[in-house]
Amino acid sequence: MNLIYAAFAFFLALVLAFVGVTRAGAWLIERRNLPVGDFADIGGARIHYVHVPAPANAELPPIVFLHGASANLKDQMLPLRPLLEGRAEMLFLDRPGFGWSERGDNETLLAQADTIAALMDQLGMKKAIVVGHSFGGAVATAFARKHPDKTLGLVFLSPASHPWPGGATAWYYNLTAIPLIGPLFSETLAYPAGALRIDAATACVFSPNKAPDGYVAAASIPLVLRPGAFRANAADVAGLYGYALDASPHYHDIKAPTVIISGDHDKVVYATIHSTGLARDIPGAELVWVHNLGHKPDWIAPDLVVGAIEKTAGKSIDLQAMARRVEARLADDAYNQGQCPDITVPDAELAPT
Repeated sequence: MNLIYAAFAFFLALVLAFVGVTRAGAWLIERRNLPVGDFADIGGARIHYVHVPAPANAELPPIVFLHGASANLKDQMLPLRPLLEGRAEMLFLDRPGFGWSERGDNETLLAQADTIAALMDQLGMKKAIVVGHSFGGAVATAFARKHPDKTLGLVFLSPASHPWPGGATAWYYNLTAIPLIGPLFSETLAYPAGALRIDAATACVFSPNKAPDGYVAAASIPLVLRPGAFRANAADVAGLYGYALDASPHYHDIKAPTVIISGDHDKVVYATIHSTGLARDIPGAELVWVHNLGHKPDWIAPDLVVGAIEKTAGKSIDLQAMARRVEARLADDAYNQGQCPDITVPDAELAPT
C-alpha cells in the first residue's frame, strides 16, 4: 500500500512540475510577444486586431486576412502588409482563441465567421476581399457562405476546405479535444514538447522552401503553445473534417471572384483534394499551381498573393505567368529534403460516404 501511495505521490509531483513549467513558459511567451494592435469586444469575446485604415484614393477594396492553424495575425501581416500599404484598407485579426484574442463562443467556423463580420461592422468595413491561409481558408468558405453580402472576393492560400479520406489529423489534436484528458495534456506536456519541436515543425511547413531567418520569433508562433491557445487550435483542427463534410457540397453557392494558390510540394494539406476541390466547386475560380512551392505562399510568394488580390478586385493580371516567374525563383529549393516526408493522399477506400 505504501508503494502505491509513493507512486501516486510521484505522479502527482511530476504533473505539478510540468504544470509549473508550462505556466512559466506561457508567462515568458506572453512577455516576449506582446499585443501589436487594438481590441474589440465581439459577442463577449475580446478580439485582437490590426486595422489599417483606407488611404486616400485607395486603388484596391478593403482586405481581410485570416490566418491558419497554430498562427496569429502576424503570420500574414509581416509579409503582406508592406506590399499593400497605401493601396487598400486592411484588417488582420487573431482568430478567436489565437494570439491575443479570447475564444468566447466561437467553437464553430460559422461562429468565427459571424465574429469577423461583426468586427468589420464595428470598423465600418462593409465589404472586403477575404484572404485565407490553410485553416483560414476553411473559415473563409464559412464567411463567404454566411456573409455573401460582405464578400467581394476570395483568395485561398494552401487551403484546407474539403473532406479527405479517413479524416485523420495529428494525434495530439484529437487527444487535446478529449474532455479531462485534453486539458491535462495541454496544461502539462504540450508546451515542453511543442517548444522542443517548434523549429523542426516550422521547417517542414515551409519545405522545400527555406523558412525565413527568425520567422518563429518574428511571427510570434510560440503563442500557440499556451494551454488555452493550444486547446482552441486542437478544437478547430479536430472539427475541420466535420465542417468540410457538411459545407463542401454547398461551395457551388459561393459567387465571389475566387483565386486559389497552391504548391505541388505542400507537406501540410492534401492540395490535390482541397485546392482542386475549391477550383471545381466554386464557379469561375482560378487555380494557380506553383511547382516546388510548399505550404507558405504568403511568405515565399507574396508578390503572387498580391497579384491574386488584384485580380479578384477586377484588375487584369496574368497569374499563370506570375506563377512561372515564382517557379524560376524556387527551382533549386530543396530544404529539409528527407527530413520532412511528403504527404500522400490516403487510400481511396477510406473516402467519406
